[in-house]
Amino acid sequence: MITKKDLEHIAWLSRLELSEEDKEKYTPKLNSVLDYFGELDEVDTEGVEPTYHVLQLSNVFRDDEPGVPAVSLSQEEALANAPKKQDGFFKAPRMM
Repeated sequence: MITKKDLEHIAWLSRLELSEEDKEKYTPKLNSVLDYFGELDEVDTEGVEPTYHVLQLSNVFRDDEPGVPAVSLSQEEALANAPKKQDGFFKAPRMM
């Protein structure tokens, strides 16, 4: 059971500011969600295969076959809209 104090802590961790009205409104809603999870835990799932996807798909990728190579941009075309470039490369700010 989630108390109002628990909800305040969850909101603090989530960096959310909740009004007193929101706290009163969401505490019972969160408790009803947790109660529903409790009901789901009671369902007998013995012998039920795990479902990883709702559709029975095994591999949706196409075969990797050699073909016509993709058209690539030239270096000048690739750098045409770059805000900053240096020595034929994109120039980006230093990372720390």
